Amino acid sequence: MTMTTIRGPAIFLAQFAGDAAPFNSLKSIAAWAAALGYQGVQIPSWDQRLFDLERAADSDAYCAEVKATLAQAGVQLTELSTHLQGQLVAVHPAYDEAFDGFAPAAVRGDRAARQAWAVDQLMKAARASKRLGLSAHATFSGALAWPYVYPWPQRPPGLIETAFDTLAGRWRPILDAFDAAGVDVCFEIHPGEDLHDGASFEMFLARVGDHPRCKILYDPSHFVLQQLDYLGFIDVYHRRIGAFHVKDAEFNPTARQGVYGGYQPWVERAGRFRSLGDGQVDFRGIFSKLAQHGFAGWAVLEWECAIKSADQGAREGAPFIRDHIIAVTATAFDDFAAAGTDPAANRRMLGLA
Repeated sequence: MTMTTIRGPAIFLAQFAGDAAPFNSLKSIAAWAAALGYQGVQIPSWDQRLFDLERAADSDAYCAEVKATLAQAGVQLTELSTHLQGQLVAVHPAYDEAFDGFAPAAVRGDRAARQAWAVDQLMKAARASKRLGLSAHATFSGALAWPYVYPWPQRPPGLIETAFDTLAGRWRPILDAFDAAGVDVCFEIHPGEDLHDGASFEMFLARVGDHPRCKILYDPSHFVLQQLDYLGFIDVYHRRIGAFHVKDAEFNPTARQGVYGGYQPWVERAGRFRSLGDGQVDFRGIFSKLAQHGFAGWAVLEWECAIKSADQGAREGAPFIRDHIIAVTATAFDDFAAAGTDPAANRRMLGLA
């Protein structure tokens, strides 16, 4: 096992992009991120204020322009994100109206057209990622079975199997396209997605034939809210972790509510997302395990907090991540006491001489 120093700090721009400067263009938001101490940015591919996925898929010149804009600001591109488009690869009818807003007006209200658009967006993201020289991509899996996650009445036999067979069938050609591009597809393991924990990821992975490009975007905040062992998760799935969102959370159950939150607003839920350092996530443990297991990707802040402002969260995020990144050692701490290799002495010490 080769230990690796994680790259960063970086920041996911989705929660910060807006119509006012400096958040309304790639040039200005990249400069803003760099001024806060970030070395990388993760770009939401759907936000045309920052990025044109259609052009990036087919234009080396545009991709060179994007990289030059970021380099001029002093940051690098970590990954593209298709969270919104990935969500639309698989949508249960109960969520049709809620998710229609993620798609262009021309395909809203038409499930087949919307899904075809989403798949095409992922295919374009594969080509764009290759042109941009990226090795990983961030997305959601979408969900067909989520309404049945805690069933009453009981799920009929075969329901979940059919859902995962269908989900895998839709994603397999996308995974193959990313494979051809040399880019990993990193699914954020997230409630609301069919891939929401280790067990569900394994069900999907088996159905796509252990596809080499099927990877995980690791975000511990979602595991805190599910009460899942997020440190043990790294030990089990480290070979499949291809991207990392640094996001904090807390879970404080009461006599009134627990994991499900009682339909309360975010600030009043037992489980809440928090700015870095304000929650319960053991980031020292996480950064240690990722370094130990050789995670070579970026530590990317995803800011979501029920209390603190985005501005303060972004300002505090870069130094927090930087202080947690471990520069891995190249030597053993007890090398000073090494006496060299002597096979004959080894045999004598074992009583084998």
